Amino acid sequence: MTGVPASAAGGSGAKPVRGGKLGTAAVNQASLWNIANILTMVRLLLVPGFVLLLFHNGGYDPAWRSFAWAAFAIAMITDLFDGHLARTYNLVTDFGKIADPIADKAIMGAALVSLSVLGDLPWWITGVIIARELGITLMRFWVIRHAVIPASRGGKLKTLAQGTAVGMYVLALTGPLATLRFWMMMVAVVLTVVTGLDYVRQAVVLRRKGVAAERVAAAERAAEATEEALQAAAGTTVGGTVGAGSTAGAVAGATDVRGGGTDVRGGGTDVRGGGTDVRGGVTDVRGTAEARDAAEAER
Repeated sequence: MTGVPASAAGGSGAKPVRGGKLGTAAVNQASLWNIANILTMVRLLLVPGFVLLLFHNGGYDPAWRSFAWAAFAIAMITDLFDGHLARTYNLVTDFGKIADPIADKAIMGAALVSLSVLGDLPWWITGVIIARELGITLMRFWVIRHAVIPASRGGKLKTLAQGTAVGMYVLALTGPLATLRFWMMMVAVVLTVVTGLDYVRQAVVLRRKGVAAERVAAAERAAEATEEALQAAAGTTVGGTVGAGSTAGAVAGATDVRGGGTDVRGGGTDVRGGGTDVRGGVTDVRGTAEARDAAEAER
């Protein structure tokens, strides 16, 4: 129950990189059947086995409770190793991401509920720890699209304290050891509450940052879209203006030509008018000649 889903998968064929970052390729190439996933499945199978051992022979047989403690200890140890192996050797799979946190909470929840049923552990302690674990899991899903809440040092101490205290309660202890396990459980409860509140704070901060970043990105995309639309509109307007100017020029040219033709025709009219004036002049000359001949005849 480290707070970091550790999933495993192996057989990628690539040389493992110790401490390297896990990429998409590593997740896709990882095989389901690998040591990390096998340890996770073993921990899941230990849950019903632990419960049967704890309740065997009435639930108060020291020998059978020792066997139950062994199963619980193995489950907690595999929790440490499967996550470490998955992160170190890039053995992460989708199955591990889901199964690892389920196995963590299943073994701890089964131990707490069983001890409360037997009357060894107060129900309010069981309720506080289980409510915290379920709440943090839901909180992770609430912010998973924005960020991943990292496992804190306090969370790791909480896990160690819970495992130690529950393990001591599984054993049939008496005397000073029974008193010691009570105080160990109190430490685990305090760490559970404090780290839970810290996770809530981190989740709220990360979600606010994520929402703010999404809004900024959306505003930038809107600004880019608006700028592209304005550029497209400006290009269309310039093209239309140039086309309209060319058309107007052509029309004006044709009009000028027609105007020139009219002027020529007007000039032709003027010539014809001039011709009329000449003919009038010829008529006047003929009239003068006839008058002179008549005068001579009279003489």
